[in-house]
Amino acid sequence: MKPESHLWDARAQLTSGTHQLVYYRLQALEDAGLLSLHRLPYTVKVLLENVLRQADQGGLVSEADVQSLASWQPGQAQHTQAEYPFFPTRVLLPDLSGIPAVADLAAMRAAIVRKGGDPRLVNPLVPADFIIDHSVQVDQFGTSKALMANMAREYERNRERYAFLRWAQKAFDNFRVVPPGQGILHQVNLEYLATVVATRQIAGELVAMPDTLVGADSHTPMINGLGVLGWGVGGIEAEAVMLGLPIYLLTPEVIGIRVIGNLPEGTTATDVVLTVTQLLRQQKVVGKFIEFTGPGLKHLALADRATIANMSPEFGATSTIFPVDAETLRYLRITGRSAEQVELVERYTREQRMFWTDETPEPAFDALLELDLSSIEPSVAGPRRPQDRVALWAVGRTLRSNFAERFPAEGAVKEVPLEYQGQHIPVRDGSIAIAAITSCTNTSNPAVMIAAGLLAKKAVQRGLQVKPTIKTSLAPGSRVVREYLERSGLLAYLEALRFHVVGFGCTTCIGGSGPLVEPLAEAVQHHDLLVTAVLSGNRNFEGRVHQQVKASFLASPPLVVAYALAGTMDIDLTQEPLGTDKQGLPVYLRDLWPSQDEVQQIVEQVISAEVFKKGYANVFAGDEQWRALPVTESVLFDWDPDSTYIQEPPFCQDQAPLADIMGARALVVLDDSVTTDHISPAGSFAAESPAGQYLQARGVSRRDLNTYGARRANHEVMIRGTFGNIRLRNHLAEGHEGYYTRCHLDGMLCTIAEAAERYRTARIPLLVIAGKEYGCGSSRDWAAKGPALLGVRAVLAESFERIHRSNLVGMGILPLQFLEGESKESLGLTGQEVYHITCLTSGLKPRQLIEVQVEREDGTRFSFQTIACLNSQVEVAYYENGGILPTVLYKLLHKD
Repeated sequence: MKPESHLWDARAQLTSGTHQLVYYRLQALEDAGLLSLHRLPYTVKVLLENVLRQADQGGLVSEADVQSLASWQPGQAQHTQAEYPFFPTRVLLPDLSGIPAVADLAAMRAAIVRKGGDPRLVNPLVPADFIIDHSVQVDQFGTSKALMANMAREYERNRERYAFLRWAQKAFDNFRVVPPGQGILHQVNLEYLATVVATRQIAGELVAMPDTLVGADSHTPMINGLGVLGWGVGGIEAEAVMLGLPIYLLTPEVIGIRVIGNLPEGTTATDVVLTVTQLLRQQKVVGKFIEFTGPGLKHLALADRATIANMSPEFGATSTIFPVDAETLRYLRITGRSAEQVELVERYTREQRMFWTDETPEPAFDALLELDLSSIEPSVAGPRRPQDRVALWAVGRTLRSNFAERFPAEGAVKEVPLEYQGQHIPVRDGSIAIAAITSCTNTSNPAVMIAAGLLAKKAVQRGLQVKPTIKTSLAPGSRVVREYLERSGLLAYLEALRFHVVGFGCTTCIGGSGPLVEPLAEAVQHHDLLVTAVLSGNRNFEGRVHQQVKASFLASPPLVVAYALAGTMDIDLTQEPLGTDKQGLPVYLRDLWPSQDEVQQIVEQVISAEVFKKGYANVFAGDEQWRALPVTESVLFDWDPDSTYIQEPPFCQDQAPLADIMGARALVVLDDSVTTDHISPAGSFAAESPAGQYLQARGVSRRDLNTYGARRANHEVMIRGTFGNIRLRNHLAEGHEGYYTRCHLDGMLCTIAEAAERYRTARIPLLVIAGKEYGCGSSRDWAAKGPALLGVRAVLAESFERIHRSNLVGMGILPLQFLEGESKESLGLTGQEVYHITCLTSGLKPRQLIEVQVEREDGTRFSFQTIACLNSQVEVAYYENGGILPTVLYKLLHKD
């Protein structure tokens, strides 16, 4: 029976098309005097509808939760510890983090059977879409045969993993798989999966609600551009949501960005996003919600909004949302959504006061920033981080200042002559090795893709070419992109510059670059050349794009083409020519850059609903290779002990009881901006690495080592790859980069995996000590799973990136933050000390102060305070239970 309260008057009827739906009116809360809807941010409205609807259905959400969130005011988040259960309507999974998540679910079924339970208890209750998009690598390029060759090699490498997913398709309900070769999950989500307004059958009624989601990939917020609230979580959290558990949110802090002006000629949405990324990273918005508003919204096309929202993890925000407006409806129509769905979106959002127009009052935000589009200038980001925006004119100077030893004020830059494909090609420090149009960030945006094609066309007409030593690639985020590039006639010009389609998935941006051109790779190795990469992706962290590339720059697709033509990043494209034409005359970027009118004219000619309907007509069917994979009907997965890809993960085994951390030693001591790529790389690994040696000992050839990402369902490989980035700088292994540390037991240098095993045998718990922004980058749960399996019990850092912090908690690792103004340097911590952390078993509280006691090598002792970054009582429970998976398993076994 529902409580008798005016809040329940929120249930109302909505007619849309031929359907009569129930929805929960936010206006009812305003009528009750609880809030002023026109001053409430769009983000809060979506969250409020969620708690209102769930409260009416009974369970974890109370009327008090509704009243508390309805009273949201700017600044409230800093003074309240309220937390709210949030139930997303769906879950999104990529293959690299999704396969380990599915393996965890399969392991949970096995664990339940061992305890005498029903394995069918482990089944997604929330719909999940799994998109295989991160496993393709650029083995072949520069040829029309590249796409088919790379897909064939992808199946050859990953047949066992894909067969596992075919089993999962049959074994689990509410679980759909988009097979390889269809696109990148965020672009598929934007162009096809998202509904903006969802409907669900609840207690015999069809209920309308905002489309919300979490995704096991940090760039899930791309869908915020469509007005859909969603963000990235670790795979462990995604599993919990799939099984019906909520995510617990603290009172949201919402930062508004008022957009004014219009973009000047010569700039793109990529320039906007790099500017926003730099701005918001400086504003320290980690864990906050960003919301766009203002008159300039009407000058941002939906694809531009998605481009901006995609970069949320690069500036650390939870989400970056744009309200639903006329542009949203236009995009839904042109991407082939049904007229009935578009009508429902407009009816529902207008009824809920979620529809933005020029007359919509500006909401009240915790803080309000302003972005003048007219001030945007052409930019790239690099050479190591996406938030390091560089004006186009300063790129060469930035490269030189970051690698000053390579570019002396006097004297020549190192140059190596190469002979390749019948050409004499000198390669020098700063030369480009990889030029990739890749990643959902930009390939989802027709304007920048058409601009790249137009620039290529003008370059070809002037007789310019790209040097064959540059590994060029075009990896669209969906098949729609190739279709409209072909329709426009521009694909032929991109191919003339060797930007052939190499796959439909995330390639270079995730480290799937494949090998460099062989003579260039040899020159880099033997002559220590500094070669660079330019890509239209969202990530350029050290060691991520390619192990032999030390400097990587993010750029718009047309700038990727321009830099490929120039052949070097050591250049000022605003002043220096890209090359010479057939008459020997210099050709400048300004000669090739298309106008906004040129781009828009072609966009209007080639983009239509029919193109999108054709592109997604058989998105779940897969090709012959997919359909030919073996499928078993068993409820339980048959683990193969000899498999080098799929092993039963150990996370559902019985956990050791919670205990204080006594006599701990530091496994690694790290500095600022340690990324999840540093902790758990996703790309290829050397045969000489611990993971490579492990696999070769089990009969895997060097050719078939594959990548860490592809091996994530084998914990033995992943343990050996933890802290395995070749650019990792660990203070305990001074003079050595990569997977090394010094074991305190005897002071000997060894691999991190070897040291951890020795500590485990000696029953010594381990710590990680780091600086600011620990765990920035991808939402990579293996960056928490790996350390947990190595024996890491706590991480001491100055600050944590949002997703990684929650992943640590989800794996039972305690995130401890130094107090403001303190650091490992100020406290004199070298990592040589012995550490004791007590009071962990006596009723922890969220954000509690925890004392760390330290014994130096000389026997002296001291202590300091840290903050336990357990942000809610639910997170305290997860930590005390040893992580999310043991907590979920216990709940399933004791459901009654």
